[in-house]
Amino acid sequence: MLNILTGFFSGIISGMGIGGGAILIPALVFFEGVGQQMAQGINLTYFIPTAVFALIVHLKNKSVQIRTALILGGCGVLGAVFGAWLATTLDAGLLRKLFGGFLLFVGIYEIYKGFRLKSCK
Repeated sequence: MLNILTGFFSGIISGMGIGGGAILIPALVFFEGVGQQMAQGINLTYFIPTAVFALIVHLKNKSVQIRTALILGGCGVLGAVFGAWLATTLDAGLLRKLFGGFLLFVGIYEIYKGFRLKSCK
């Protein structure tokens, strides 16, 4: 049941453009005992169908700038090749700490941004 809920909620935030890996990877590591590299590989496999369906919805709503998306996508492919190589060469413990630090940074930034927007109203 935990896997179903994890998949469902990470799918929701994937569709919103936030990134389901923020839920999926920690859930796999902490609840399923999967290694960090394996969790990231599963996340990438999970990402493909969720991204396709989210893209279809966003294209139908005309909320995609095709030219910008192609430029970012091309650069993203280069970054993905480098990131995949890096993820397979780094120690799993270091990779887990880097990913946790990234999530912490994003969380703190989002809280700060929320307070800033609230004070602007």
